[in-house]
Amino acid sequence: MLKVHNPRSIAAPIGTYSHGIEVAPGARWLCVAGQIGVRPDGSVPATIEEQTEVVWQNILAVLADAGMGIGDVVKITSFLTRHENFPRFAQVRAKFLGSHRPASTLLVISSLARPEFLVEVEAIAAKAPAPRNPARRPSARRVGKAKRRARR
Repeated sequence: MLKVHNPRSIAAPIGTYSHGIEVAPGARWLCVAGQIGVRPDGSVPATIEEQTEVVWQNILAVLADAGMGIGDVVKITSFLTRHENFPRFAQVRAKFLGSHRPASTLLVISSLARPEFLVEVEAIAAKAPAPRNPARRPSARRVGKAKRRARR
């Protein structure tokens, strides 16, 4: 389980993020490489909204492949090539995050790997191990008694 840290001694987050996220010991970690707005057929949408949609669809696909979901995202780093795209990017991002607020960093940079790429987002996710149900596994003592009974 993830624990959110937004101390009252500092300014509240100004967007869809938290200042800190704590991960339970023993969690599985997943690092999602920077995802760009490239569709499975290799095409790149023209608008920031469409590219951001594809980026988040790609992130969700990687998370699902690892048995995780958006609620397991601990940290995201977003890269935009134009500051004026931020409001539209943020609107799509908020749709995918819902009420989840991972730690987040946003950078406006001069370019990405190709000129048509307007956005890239990388993510880190963590999933706590499933709790063990001791009632399901027989104890060694019970197994020993069952074996002795079977021999009789």
